[in-house]
Amino acid sequence: MTFLIISQILNGLGLGMLYALVGVGLTLILGVLNIPNFAHGVLYALGAYLAFTIANVTGSFYFAMFLSPLLVVLVGFILESQGVRRLYHAHHDYQLLFLFACALIIQEIIIIIWGPIGFSLLPPPSLSGAVDLGFLIYPKYRLVLICFAFFMIVCLYLFLTKTNLGAILRAGIENRDMVKVLGINVNVVFLYTFGLGAYLAGLAGALSAPIMGLTPSMGLDILPICFVVVVVAGLGSIPGAIIAGILIGLSQGAATIWFPEATNVVIYVMMGLTIIFRPQGLFGVR
Repeated sequence: MTFLIISQILNGLGLGMLYALVGVGLTLILGVLNIPNFAHGVLYALGAYLAFTIANVTGSFYFAMFLSPLLVVLVGFILESQGVRRLYHAHHDYQLLFLFACALIIQEIIIIIWGPIGFSLLPPPSLSGAVDLGFLIYPKYRLVLICFAFFMIVCLYLFLTKTNLGAILRAGIENRDMVKVLGINVNVVFLYTFGLGAYLAGLAGALSAPIMGLTPSMGLDILPICFVVVVVAGLGSIPGAIIAGILIGLSQGAATIWFPEATNVVIYVMMGLTIIFRPQGLFGVR
């Protein structure tokens, strides 16, 4: 029983790291652009499918993990520059409808290109098999995923807190009008923010492929969880999104041990309790 608990805690931690990546990306876009990005989930799915294709064409799993999120960034740039930007001065509902339409269109494009049947992406031989931790034998890829996702989250946090561009993004979350007054090109800030959010979604999708597999609906499946992360964290809180994502993943891991039927229900229970007892979120202030 002890081994099972430790194993599920590690599984939940890895899942939580993925939730943290996509949650931070959605938090950035929602905080800076003030837009709930309904296309965020399909960007996650697109990252997984591009990684699958690149890995099979080139034979390099690592190159696929590197290139696929960058291609998703290009898609994000197109969505923001050619679509969302034209609607900044329109009614908020038009932005929501546009992104929702993009989500459905990209999902159908995935089905047209790759078909309605799911795929699986195997990790390379160097990441296959298991590692003997002394107290537990654990899959090597899942362990590497936890370490790499943690590394990326630390890099993201340092970027947002220690660089000038990160300071501008954080300022945009707090007060967009002040950013405009300072003479900063807001359109460029919005473009980079949308691109960074798309990168995090695409990276999380690519990393999740060997664990969860690929299905055309995976984007719509992850989207509600992204919004739960944002709600539990508090709107605009990047550290909160990281912590909330990890907490949700660990909660799912714990539910798998004692109540497997509730592994998905526990996510929305956490959101409901947060809304009732702390509407601003665990780390939110607005």
